[in-house]
Amino acid sequence: QVRLVESGGGLVRRGESVRVSCAASGINFRIHTMNWHRQAPGKQREMVATITSGGSTNYSDSVKGRFAISRDNKRNTVYLQMNALEPEDTAVYYCSVDYKTRTYFGQGTRVTVSS
Repeated sequence: QVRLVESGGGLVRRGESVRVSCAASGINFRIHTMNWHRQAPGKQREMVATITSGGSTNYSDSVKGRFAISRDNKRNTVYLQMNALEPEDTAVYYCSVDYKTRTYFGQGTRVTVSS
């Protein structure tokens, strides 16, 4: 079955960086577009970054220029490098993949940015 496992979150200070990872299994990882989302306290989940099978990337305006999504097809893993973090980036970060008419999410990893 499809499984996504995020890791790498934690508590950081404003201006610092953190990288979160998402390990995928149960899919032919290299052919799928992978996405990162986040859900801040009291807010709806929003997509923040996407990477296609060919490596093309797209970002929400809120993170463009600060975050970078990448993938390692040998490790079946997608990453989100987050730089210049602000307290507004505090959220649970989820990866997702669309597979056979369903969207799968992992359990999420929490990133807290202190001021």
